[in-house]
Amino acid sequence: MTQLPELDGQIVLPERILPGRIAFDRRIRALAARPDAPRRYILPGFIDGHVHGGDGADTMDGVAAIHRLSRFHLAHGTTTILPTTITRPWPDVMDALRAVADVCRTGVTDGPAIHGAHLEGPFVSPHKLGAQPPFAIAPSPDKVREAVETGIVRVVTLAPELEHAESAMQTFAEAGVRVSLGHMTADYDQAERAICTICAAGGTVGATHLFNAMSPIEGRRPGPVTALMCSDVAYAEMIFDTHHVHPATFRLASRMMGSRLLFVTDAMRGAGLPDGPSQLGGQDVTIRDGVVRLPGGSLAGSVLTLDVALRNAVESGGMSLPRAAGLVSFNAARYLGLHDRGVLAVGRRADFVVMDERLRVQEVWVEGRRVV
Repeated sequence: MTQLPELDGQIVLPERILPGRIAFDRRIRALAARPDAPRRYILPGFIDGHVHGGDGADTMDGVAAIHRLSRFHLAHGTTTILPTTITRPWPDVMDALRAVADVCRTGVTDGPAIHGAHLEGPFVSPHKLGAQPPFAIAPSPDKVREAVETGIVRVVTLAPELEHAESAMQTFAEAGVRVSLGHMTADYDQAERAICTICAAGGTVGATHLFNAMSPIEGRRPGPVTALMCSDVAYAEMIFDTHHVHPATFRLASRMMGSRLLFVTDAMRGAGLPDGPSQLGGQDVTIRDGVVRLPGGSLAGSVLTLDVALRNAVESGGMSLPRAAGLVSFNAARYLGLHDRGVLAVGRRADFVVMDERLRVQEVWVEGRRVV
């Protein structure tokens, strides 16, 4: 009988770390304790549901660029990825969705799983663009239908105060697309109504980069953040590079939301490249000391990778490694309905990230095959 491949190390489970051994093929077949296991960590593969680019490539550039950015993030532990669009003229957005669909069909050789696309823009508020280019439009029924018919959209960012937003939320939700509230001027009541609308249509509610491109919490104006954090069902992305969100704010959101909070990178093409000028959605940006800014000084996406976000949660956020691992794996898997991954358990995909004691990536495995 053929011997199954095995990995030994400190196995990061949802509630504890088990010194042990994993036997696997494309799936995990056995987990066993091994007290003398080496001092390296084995974590579930990371899942990034919001990533524009990396290594000089951007989702909007087409098939070859999606391959390039996917392999870049794979080297940082991301084994499942959703290439993400940006607000551009509608024909450009549709071209990008078709490119993601092509890559999803053919796969990325020795790369991460392409789960589908995150449609971030153009259904956003023109008054809360953040770093999005000025091509925001209302989610009209014909455009929503066209996006859904690609069969590739898994998450859509949508501002709930826009014209046609209610019917768009219903259509996306009924199609199984996660509806993520973001880039919005909506207040608490509008956000709460949107959550109810999505749930009534059988959908799953998310929030696009919580705290960013939405109104803040104030004493007499609780804003959409309060509606999202107090909900029992809404999930929320967070860009935890410690620039977009302060560590104390992260700790607050984590205590409120628990496993409904998940990390994303929102990485742009400059991720992995030296400081200097770059581009985001056709706009000039500057990368300096790990921060991306528009000429006016506003934050413009990130150069974050999920391994760095994990370390930030442990080192700046004061979080245990099992809980931090959930932010880059299990929580996103649950949000996206990916019940075959996100946790190290018998029967799940053999997607692993092996890290040293300083939480630096040493190896990456996708469906039982070492790719890094």
